[in-house]
Amino acid sequence: MPTAVPSDIEIAQRAQMRPIVDVAADLGLSPDELDLYGKYKAKIALEVSQRPARGRLVLVTGINPTAAGEGKSTTLVGLAQAFRRLGKNAVMCMREPSLGPVFGVKGGAAGGGYAQVVPMQDINLHFTGDFHAIATAHALLSAMLDNHLAQGNPLDIDTRRITWPRTIDMNDRALRQAVIGLGGAANGVPREERWVIVPASEIMAIVALASSREDLEARLARIIVASTSGSDRKPVRAGDLKAVGAMSLLLQDALRPNLVQTLEGGPALLHAGPFGNIAHGCNSIIATKTGLALADIVLTEAGFGSDLGAEKFFDIKCRFGGLQPEAAVLVATVRALKMNGGANKKDLATEDLAALEKGLPNLQAHIDNVRQFGVPVIVAINRFTSDTERELALVADYVAKQGVCVSPNDVWARGGAGGEELAREVLAALDRGGSRYAPLYDTTLPIRDKIDTIVRKVYGGDGADYSAKADRTIDYLESIGLGDTPVCMAKTQYSFTDDATRLGRPRGFRITVNEVYASAGAGFVVAQAGDIMTMPGLPKEPAAERIAVRPDGSIVGLF
Repeated sequence: MPTAVPSDIEIAQRAQMRPIVDVAADLGLSPDELDLYGKYKAKIALEVSQRPARGRLVLVTGINPTAAGEGKSTTLVGLAQAFRRLGKNAVMCMREPSLGPVFGVKGGAAGGGYAQVVPMQDINLHFTGDFHAIATAHALLSAMLDNHLAQGNPLDIDTRRITWPRTIDMNDRALRQAVIGLGGAANGVPREERWVIVPASEIMAIVALASSREDLEARLARIIVASTSGSDRKPVRAGDLKAVGAMSLLLQDALRPNLVQTLEGGPALLHAGPFGNIAHGCNSIIATKTGLALADIVLTEAGFGSDLGAEKFFDIKCRFGGLQPEAAVLVATVRALKMNGGANKKDLATEDLAALEKGLPNLQAHIDNVRQFGVPVIVAINRFTSDTERELALVADYVAKQGVCVSPNDVWARGGAGGEELAREVLAALDRGGSRYAPLYDTTLPIRDKIDTIVRKVYGGDGADYSAKADRTIDYLESIGLGDTPVCMAKTQYSFTDDATRLGRPRGFRITVNEVYASAGAGFVVAQAGDIMTMPGLPKEPAAERIAVRPDGSIVGLF
């Protein structure tokens, strides 16, 4: 493994990209099935996603993220590159990045090292405009709601019971709670308002879960924006505000998946970008079905660890999309496991077998999580230069004792070549078969029982407690017919608990659900646990401070 690798953006800028029409041709797509966004990006015709599936679906997930990094997205890209090096017709499906993390702290979401999707700069900035379209459709519904109030409020909306927020794709803590409509009658009706980041918008969830234009419109119509005054508290929906047609128009291109390429010229489908900690955290059903129609092997990812992204992939996305995953890759690192075992971040470059051994139960919990959905799991040890042979052997031996295949993963430094062994393990798992995928719970269960199931079986906790507000909301949602939907848990990604500081595999804890709300258009109920927020804030030194454009137009500091 090389001791020094250029920065992500330097590697991306040096890439010799193929014309996107050539990448599309590898998948059997004709120019008539593409709308080009320059030489290296394209939208694929929606009709392609309706073709019969031919591919086999593999999920890439991970252990709980830490400040040490896990490389889940990097592994996804590198594994796709490795499959193509082995002569397999493979395509990867990934979420689109949000500008919030790009200019905040996390950085981009296009892989890293020699396992990236390109054009990286475009992907992490405005790309094909999907996020802008989603934000604009969301804003239109907000504007039509407030206009309805200003024009006499014929639906008798209770302004104290408006649940539809505004949105912006930026980390802006000042917008978490605000007052709008000040300045007199001409400026609207004064009321409290809040903003969420675009990945937390219900419109984002709808785009990610819709299966067709018709399904998109039906979901948009079901969005609940408020309830009426009085004791009836009837839900008021986007369809009642006559907003659906215009919103659908704004989203017509955003509904189509985007085609780009890996550093090694293989196809990559990027579409939608819900966060895994505050939304369902998966790329779109349409993109995944497009991949399944065009390729023999389809790799996709879900946000953060198996307790968040993978659970929602299995319980929400696969359920709605009728998808049948056949294997899962679980990404782990020695560094992250040592942090889960109590090691300090500054000491991670030093061999620490004791901390590593103490952190291994975290990996075990994630293995158990994937297994209980009936899907075979392969552990990928994403290597760092500081990992020692004794540390790597300790992890490999531990995983092997669980009866699980384990493989090293060097894609960050070596690209597809560093993922060939992992790719062979995945192929072997697919050849063996044995997937018995099934969701964890029946949606007909009461909301509290579904939450309790997730807490006990996925997090390893003893159950859930509810704020008075959450209790009242659950009762109300069940009374209006929303009790038989999946539950989308919103909690910290760093821990199985709702406390970000409790690493490893905690026991004897309960989850506190502070707020519950409907995403009726998306088709699920959201339960917020702990102090999770749907509008992040910038750190003390945001990444935006380090970004600049040189006189020749090249960018520095982006990653």
